[in-house]
Amino acid sequence: MDRRAARLLLALVLVAAFLAPTAGSAQNYPNRPVRIVVPFPAGGPADGLGRVLADQLNKTWGQPVIIENRGGAGGNLGAEVVARAAPDGYTLLLNASNHVINASLYDKLSYDPIKDFTPVSEIASYMLVLVVHPSVPAASVKEFVAFAKTKPDGLTVANAGLGTPTHLAAVLFAQAAGVDLIHVPYRGAAPASSDLIAGQVPAMFNNPVNAVPQVRSNNLRALATTGSKRLSLLPDVPTIAESGYPEFETRTWYGLFGPAGMPADIARKLHADLEKALQIPEIANNLIAQGWDITASPPERFSMVLRSEFDRWSAVVKRASIKAN
Repeated sequence: MDRRAARLLLALVLVAAFLAPTAGSAQNYPNRPVRIVVPFPAGGPADGLGRVLADQLNKTWGQPVIIENRGGAGGNLGAEVVARAAPDGYTLLLNASNHVINASLYDKLSYDPIKDFTPVSEIASYMLVLVVHPSVPAASVKEFVAFAKTKPDGLTVANAGLGTPTHLAAVLFAQAAGVDLIHVPYRGAAPASSDLIAGQVPAMFNNPVNAVPQVRSNNLRALATTGSKRLSLLPDVPTIAESGYPEFETRTWYGLFGPAGMPADIARKLHADLEKALQIPEIANNLIAQGWDITASPPERFSMVLRSEFDRWSAVVKRASIKAN
């Protein structure tokens, strides 16, 4: 065999080895239980979304899909578990926008939110709703800003916790509108909503799952939403962009990740199966009725979203000098 033929034979062997299925390839994935870590307590939006999808993936794969709640440190504890897991597709992370925000909030994060994970898919997102207690003398964003400026020490607003999207949306709004807001963190959106309804705090940027029913019951008044378009559940409520701040837009997204180094074909299979699950009418209609916007973006697109979101929120956090203790 001459040298040229030998090189050709070697090249064919290497290609065949590359294309051959391995234990970590999508051809036989999954063949045992899959664990999805949700880095928040049970009962929240991430947990609810995860359980709906886990149930459908269980049916699709014929393998158990287990939701494991690992709350704590703003989602850092659960994320660290996945960052240190084997990159075989059997330990996954369902996280929210906090995934990239926390890198700016915490000085000593034990993982890199970009380098230590494989993006699989953005699953869904929702815009927030600026809601106020009925006692607040404001029926629009313009009136809300005017009211806030009458408070020399700042207007109190509730949020679901330091560095959460409900907090940073208020920070972003304060920067855009030039108002002073006093941010009161709670341990979740539910207790914050309870105090808002009771009149203990006057305002909040809340998720639609909590906000919309209270607006419809006249327990709260919706002034605006934070998306690029109006929320279909509140079609008469304008966006903040429509209300005098054309550059304002923010949303809370939820996505699926694997550890860094997870095979690309497994990531693509996971995305494809998630996308199919989200197209099932019963699942899609249920999520839309709660205010979710289904995205199901592929790994490449989700990777670009992560980088963009990382850069954006890093700038917001730095400008506001926000740090987690």
